[in-house]
Amino acid sequence: MYLITVFSFLFFTGLVGFLTWLLTRRDDHRSKDGYFLGGRSLTFPLIAGSLLLTNLSTEQMVGLNGAAFDDGLCVMVWEVVAVVALVLMALFFLPRFLKSGIATLPEYLELRFDHGTQVVTNLIFLIAYAVILLPIILYTGATGMIGIMDIQGLLGLESRTATLWLIVWAVGLIGSVYALFGGLRTVAVSDLLNGIGLLAGGMMITYFGLAALGGTGGFLGGFQALAEHAPGKFNSIGGTDTSVPFGAIFSGILLLNLFYWCTNQQIIQRTFGASSLAEGQKGVLLTGGLKLLGPLYLVLPGIIAFALFAKEGVEIKGDHAYGMLVNRVLPAPLAGFFAAAMMGAILSSFNSALNSTCTLFSLGLYRTVLNRGASEEQVVKSGKVFGWIMAAVAMSIAPLLAQTGSIFSYLQKMNGMYFIPIFAVVVVGTTTRRVPPLAAKIALVAGFVLIATGYFVYPFNRIVAQMHEYHFLGLVFAYLVVLMLVIGELRPLAVEWRQEEAHAVDMTPWRHARLVGAILLLLVLAIYLVFADFRVLAG
Repeated sequence: MYLITVFSFLFFTGLVGFLTWLLTRRDDHRSKDGYFLGGRSLTFPLIAGSLLLTNLSTEQMVGLNGAAFDDGLCVMVWEVVAVVALVLMALFFLPRFLKSGIATLPEYLELRFDHGTQVVTNLIFLIAYAVILLPIILYTGATGMIGIMDIQGLLGLESRTATLWLIVWAVGLIGSVYALFGGLRTVAVSDLLNGIGLLAGGMMITYFGLAALGGTGGFLGGFQALAEHAPGKFNSIGGTDTSVPFGAIFSGILLLNLFYWCTNQQIIQRTFGASSLAEGQKGVLLTGGLKLLGPLYLVLPGIIAFALFAKEGVEIKGDHAYGMLVNRVLPAPLAGFFAAAMMGAILSSFNSALNSTCTLFSLGLYRTVLNRGASEEQVVKSGKVFGWIMAAVAMSIAPLLAQTGSIFSYLQKMNGMYFIPIFAVVVVGTTTRRVPPLAAKIALVAGFVLIATGYFVYPFNRIVAQMHEYHFLGLVFAYLVVLMLVIGELRPLAVEWRQEEAHAVDMTPWRHARLVGAILLLLVLAIYLVFADFRVLAG
C-alpha cells in the first residue's frame, strides 16, 4: 500500500517538474526583467493560477482547516473577504502600480516618497519573510506531509521532530532550486500546474470525507452526520469566543486582507509581470472568483474532521486535523497524488516567497545601496546568493514552530507587525500628493514598534488581549494614517507629487472589470447572509 502511495507521489511530482522545465527552458533567466518579472509576458491564466497557489499553500490547507476544526465556518472570512481586497487591487491599486513600471512595492514607495523609504520598507519585508513567512510555509508543509503519508513510519524514524527536520530541509532545498534557477515565470508555470492538482485534490478530500462520515449513507449521508456531530459549526458570524469575532471583520481582518492582496510583494509580484493592464485585471478578478470556492476545500474539511473524530471519540489538535483526515479517507493511489499536490503547494508558496525575497534584495538594496553600478547579470547573481542564505535561515527556524498553538492564528498575528504600517504608508501615498517622505518613515517605524509592544510588552499585551488583536491592528492603522496626514499638513512637500507613466505595458483597462468586480462583491454579501446567525452576538 505504501509503495502505491509513494509511486503516485513521485510520478505526479516528477510530471510537474518535467512540464515546468519543458515550458520554460527557453525563457530569459539572465536579465533583470526576465528573471524577476517573467519578461512582463504573463497572461491572465498564469497570473490567476500563480496568485491562487502562492496563497493556497499548506498554511492555508492545514492552518485554515485547523481553525475551522476549532471555530467552524466563520473562519471562511479569510477566503471570502479576500475577494473584496482583490476587487480593490484590480480597480484601484494595479493601474497605479503598472503605470509606474515597477518590479517591487518598495520601488513604488521610492517614486512616491524617497530612497530612504524604499530602503526601510525593503528591510522590513526581508526580516519578516526570513523569520515569519518562509519558516511558517515550511513548517505547515512538513506537518501536512507527515499526516498524509505517515513519513515517520515509512522511513522508520524514531521521532516526529526528526521527521519534521528532514521534510523541512528536503522541501526547502527543492523549492530553492525552482526559485533561484528559474525565476518568476518558472514559478508561475509550476504554480498553475500544481494549482490544478491541488484544487482537484482539495475537492476530493471534501467528497471522501463526507462519504466516510456518512458511513452507509455515503456522500449525502455525510451532510446529515455533519448536522448531528458538528452542531453550531455552520455559522458565518463569529462569536466573541472564536478567533474571528464578527466585529473584527471590519478592522484588522479587512486590513490584513487588503495588505496581503494589494501590497504584499510575494503576491503582487506576479501582477507586475502582466503583459498588459487588462490581462492583470482579468487575472486578479479570476482569482477573486476562485477564492469564493475556497471554503469548500479550506474550511469544510476541517468541520468534517471535527465531526468524524468527535463521532469516534478521538481527541486531536486542530492543526493535525487535516493531515489525519486525508490519511484516513483517501485511497492509497489518490493519497500519493494529493501528497504530490500538497508538495506542489508548499513549493509554490516557498519558491514564490523566496523569489520575491531575492527581488527585494537585488533591486531594492544591492542595486541601489551596495553596488550602484552593478550589471544586470550581477544583480541576478546577487539575488540567487542571497536567496540561498535566506532559505538556510528559514529551514533552520521552521521546525522550532512546533511549540506554537494555532499556526494560522500565529501567522496572522505576526503578519500584522509589518502588514499594517506598510499598508498605511501605501494608502496615504496613493491618495495624497503633499505628504512628505518624513511621514512615511515615521509611520513605518512607529507602526512596527507599536504593534510589537502591544503583542509582547507587559502590561500592553494584556490590554490588547482584552480588546482583541484585530481591533488593535485597526486602531494602529487609523493612528498611522492620521499621523501621516498631520505631518503632511505641518511639513507638506513644496512641489505636489505627480505620478509619471513608464510605458512599460499597455494601460488599456479591461472593459468588463467594473461589472465583474461588482458581481463578486454581491456574491460575497450573499454567501455571508445565507449562513448568518446573528444570535451568537447576543451572547
